[in-house]
Amino acid sequence: MATIPKILKERREYNTWVANETFEDYSLRYTPKSFRKWSELLVANTALGGISFLALEAIGGSLVINYGFYNTFWAISLVSLIIFLAGIPIAYYAAKYNIDMDLLTRGAGFGYIGSTITSVIYASFTFIFFALEAAIMAQALNLYLNLPLPWGYLLCSLIIIPMVFYGVTFINRLQLWTQPLWLILMVMPYLFVLHREPGVLSRWIEFGGNSPSGPGFNPLLFGAAATVSFSLIAQLGEQVDYLRFLPDRQPHNHRRWWFAAMAAGPGWIILGWAKQIGGAFLAFLALEHGIAIAKAKEPVYMYLAGFQDVFTSPETVLGVVTLFVVVSQIKINVTNAYAGSLAWSNFFSRLTHNHPGRVVWLVFNVAISLLLMELGVFETLEAVLGLYSNVAIAWIGALVADLVINKPLGWSPSYIEFKRAHLYNINPVGFGATVIASLVAISAFVGVWGDYAQAYSPFLALGLAFILSPILAKLTGGRFYIARVNPYQSQIEAAAVISKMDQTLNGGIRTLDNHDLIDCCLCEQSYEPQDMAYCPVYEGAICSLCCSLDSRCHDRCKPPMQLGELSFLQPLQAAFDSKIAPHLDRKLLRFLGAFTLVSSITGLLFVVVGYLGLKDLPERSPHLDETFFTLFLSLYAPLLVILGIASWWYVLSEESRELAEEELAQQNQQLAQEIEERQRFQQQLEELTQTLEQRVRERTEALSHALHSLKDTQAQLVQTEKMSGLGQLVAGVAHEINNPVNFIYGNLVHADEYIQDLLDFIDLYEQNCPMDDPEVSQRREEIELEFIAEDILKILGSMRVGAERIREIVSSLRNFSRLDEAEVKPVDLHEGIESTLTILGNRLKARSERPEITIIRDYGALPPVLCHAGSMNQVFMNILVNALDALDERDRQRQTEEIYAHPSAIRIATEFDAEFVRVIIEDNGLGIPENLRSQIFDPFFTTKPIGKGTGLGMSICYQIVTEKHGGNLSYQPSVTGGAGFVIELPRNAKALRQELSSKPQLQKLS
Repeated sequence: MATIPKILKERREYNTWVANETFEDYSLRYTPKSFRKWSELLVANTALGGISFLALEAIGGSLVINYGFYNTFWAISLVSLIIFLAGIPIAYYAAKYNIDMDLLTRGAGFGYIGSTITSVIYASFTFIFFALEAAIMAQALNLYLNLPLPWGYLLCSLIIIPMVFYGVTFINRLQLWTQPLWLILMVMPYLFVLHREPGVLSRWIEFGGNSPSGPGFNPLLFGAAATVSFSLIAQLGEQVDYLRFLPDRQPHNHRRWWFAAMAAGPGWIILGWAKQIGGAFLAFLALEHGIAIAKAKEPVYMYLAGFQDVFTSPETVLGVVTLFVVVSQIKINVTNAYAGSLAWSNFFSRLTHNHPGRVVWLVFNVAISLLLMELGVFETLEAVLGLYSNVAIAWIGALVADLVINKPLGWSPSYIEFKRAHLYNINPVGFGATVIASLVAISAFVGVWGDYAQAYSPFLALGLAFILSPILAKLTGGRFYIARVNPYQSQIEAAAVISKMDQTLNGGIRTLDNHDLIDCCLCEQSYEPQDMAYCPVYEGAICSLCCSLDSRCHDRCKPPMQLGELSFLQPLQAAFDSKIAPHLDRKLLRFLGAFTLVSSITGLLFVVVGYLGLKDLPERSPHLDETFFTLFLSLYAPLLVILGIASWWYVLSEESRELAEEELAQQNQQLAQEIEERQRFQQQLEELTQTLEQRVRERTEALSHALHSLKDTQAQLVQTEKMSGLGQLVAGVAHEINNPVNFIYGNLVHADEYIQDLLDFIDLYEQNCPMDDPEVSQRREEIELEFIAEDILKILGSMRVGAERIREIVSSLRNFSRLDEAEVKPVDLHEGIESTLTILGNRLKARSERPEITIIRDYGALPPVLCHAGSMNQVFMNILVNALDALDERDRQRQTEEIYAHPSAIRIATEFDAEFVRVIIEDNGLGIPENLRSQIFDPFFTTKPIGKGTGLGMSICYQIVTEKHGGNLSYQPSVTGGAGFVIELPRNAKALRQELSSKPQLQKLS
């Protein structure tokens, strides 16, 4: 295949009706597992609910009146048998592959566009029978409510539309609820009539009606009766529309699946046969009850006659009959309307590549039915159904032949392929067989081939279609079934194998996994592989609905259909290409094809309408046929001119449209190439821009990190330098104070001794040498010698206490600075804590605005801890200062009474275990808000006012404890609501021991 030009993808968005599968019911596609949630019996009950239509009784009554009992009985029986046999393969394949009648027809020999003719056939069946059923219901309402028939037709049509909006979801419930009532009312009159009038059966069997041969069998009349009954064969399509909702056939539901498929598929005709025979019986009964022949054909009057043997009151009889007719007609017309909406959706979506939603075609189908009712379709019931049956039986015959002959023999694919991407538009097998059989049967039906051919035209259509389908399949070698191989077919088959294995292993139950789904490149929804195809034009997976509605690809994913590929047609193809084709103009060929098609269809409609009109005349004059032919020519000839002009206009408009599309496609292709080049350049530019941005981002991050590190280092150096200067200052002051203090403290002992000696000497002198000198006595009294002798000893004691206090302070300052000790050594942490408290002693004292701050010491028996003693003292200092600041802030915010009721306190606890030594410092201040706790140890973070804190204290403490000592520093709220910090120092700090061992002089000092 040649290179396929790519089309730019445009996301497809469906309207609300199409997107809502509760409305749509997968009208144009395969029914997925996720939607098939009903049980087998419920699906079968819903499908069988459609056989409630009273047109069956109307057909039986019309046939028995026109052709007598025997001709009617055997015609209905034979046709029912044929419909039953035809329904078996149709029901099986539809239920197995979960597809409706249109999709089944596509893959069984008709092709993607070829099956549109069957969609029209099927849609015609639905609106014809909708019109018949609604007309019957309108007749019942006319009898019971005196509602005029035109208004009854309108009412009976409109009430069906909202019921079918919700598709099979609502129809399921409706059929389930109404089934018991309908069955009881349908069977009741037969039982009562047979009980009260046992002799009516013998009289019915001898009933000849309007038959020229009386009650006896007549081959011509038998064929005419069978022709009308054959129109019911299209009901198989409505059954299939529900069978597609059956769950997969599995070991645990094998019998239920087969029962449902056969009962709801071909099995409907068993009850259909009974209802037709019952209609013939009730029509005879109505005639015996004195009802006119024209009325006896109508189901309303049939059941009026039947229910007269059930109820004695005429009002009750009329009310029950009306109820029965309304229930029956609603049950069937929801099915007719639903099936018609599916058929029209399939038809118009392929021709117009547009799908406004199934609901739109529901209204369209009901509108056509309403028009037929207003035109009086019930009066021409036999003629309409007779003509229709010839086309319907040809379609079903070709379809069944493909399923039961072509597929088993391998002349067609063993599976049903329904997607546009893999089908030829026209498959000559089913399409050709149906067209040929229909034309021959219709010509026979209008009397071209004689009376017997006219009577047996549906049998002729069935036989021709059934024979031609395998013949054409053999001649074509199945060439026109599959246009190209489905790349997902292997995935579908593999999924089927896995499904069977899972069913065997898991008791027959398997759920659909998400990985089984495939995303559509246009609507971007996920679907099962059975509903997907690969689109080389859009270069992605595409769902069947998006593929059906696409109008831009022109089927470029598959080769065009070439009849010349067939060996027996190759000589004709060669002769045509060499001698005829060069002289033919494309426009002329199109014109001839369009004109021939339109004129043929129009002429056929003229002939059929004329035939039906002449057939209803009681007597036909000898010159009537000639008059009709002359009239036909006089009307048809001018119409041909109009059709020719319209066909030529259509050809020119199509050619203009195609030229415009080709030019637009070329421009789009050039534009697409330019867009791709620009996108490529833009992508390269974006990649370059991203690379540059990444480099700039990395460089910026590196610089920012370096700047932060520099700021932290600078701050730490400043703080460390401050602390180092402070330590040196403290050590210098302590050293300078220490010498004079030691001098004073050392001489106090001698001064005490000397003064004591002097006082003893004065006492001794006074005792041994008493003096009465007035001057001495006066001086003694002036200086208060006794007081001096008593007080001087107290002064010396006070001086000794002060000197000792100064020595303690100097010792604490030296202990805090640790300048004269080794950097790493085992220390007693309690000494560092006490030294810090000594330095901060002034802040602990009572003040006018608050009492003294209490220090609660909860010390444990700590072992010596290997650490940097000076750095750890710095940690204690920072934490205790922050605690004191917090307590001052707390006291400023509280009243005096509260302060004395809850005095400030700092608790210091120490403990240890096998790994860590812990120091816990807690206060009963205001605490730290929870949203700020994660930032406590960040550099430059502070909760203090500007100018009162740098935000470096806790950051440095964290680095000292964690990085310098390998420990932990964490925040924990105190039990009193304040702040608390836990310092954990490892008992076996390997890094500190290595540092100690690498410096022998430090080890010696320690």
